[in-house]
Amino acid sequence: MRPDAASLRRRAAVNALMFGLTGVCALISLSFLFAILGYIAAKGFGALSWGFLVNLPKPVGEVGGGIANSIIGTVKVVGLAGLIGIPLGVGGAVFLAEYGNGRAGFWVRYAADVLNGVPSIVMGIFAYTVVVIPMKHFSALAGSVALAAILIPMVLRTSEEFIRLVPVSVREAALALGLPRWKVILRVVLPTAARGLLTASLLSLSRVAGETAPLIFTAFGNRFWGEGLLHPIATLPHSIFTYAISPYKDWQDQAWAAAFLLLMLVLAVNVVARLALKPAAGAQH
Repeated sequence: MRPDAASLRRRAAVNALMFGLTGVCALISLSFLFAILGYIAAKGFGALSWGFLVNLPKPVGEVGGGIANSIIGTVKVVGLAGLIGIPLGVGGAVFLAEYGNGRAGFWVRYAADVLNGVPSIVMGIFAYTVVVIPMKHFSALAGSVALAAILIPMVLRTSEEFIRLVPVSVREAALALGLPRWKVILRVVLPTAARGLLTASLLSLSRVAGETAPLIFTAFGNRFWGEGLLHPIATLPHSIFTYAISPYKDWQDQAWAAAFLLLMLVLAVNVVARLALKPAAGAQH
């Protein structure tokens, strides 16, 4: 039975109304996003300078200084967290995608999903307990362990999806040539999913680069250059926190500048990740 004209008009009106409501919701969400980004840019861009990027912090009470130690410290801590967390996350993703259809795979996925929902401060307390207390001092290593604990389940779950996108026919063709399963994974599956794995790793790194609470418990901060990985170290999130709660106007301005810089770094990593994924997505079509 074909619908009459009145029913078609009513459906069209409801469809237009729902489309308009969803558009309004999307516009409101974007307006909040751009308002936050614009406010940080307006407050922080003016305080950026070359000296701010290359100098060490000034002593308390002196105007000026920079956050060069925090920039280098963030690179060290996040880089080491990536060296720890990304191989473990990708290895777990390979297990889940290739062998994880049973009970063990279910529990690994469940554990990863639970860890993804755990507040980052809990990961900081965990790293404080297992690294800081036995070492009896704060360190860059402890900060990296805390960030790696956050990174692993994120990389694991995201990378699993990219590995599953590799067509079954590719695996079957390699197996038909007589390659053992592990060689198929190493030489066929992982290279095919490489762009997706790179994207998952970069997005996860950008996510943990802004974590503050775990670093307060572990890296602790340092107003000088970090002396290796076994000593306290300055990071951008911790410096933003310290400067933002200070009573000094100059430090508060530097907190905005550091926040803007961190925002730009995260944005740059996200853009690179999207560009890395785009050719892979186009190849699938």
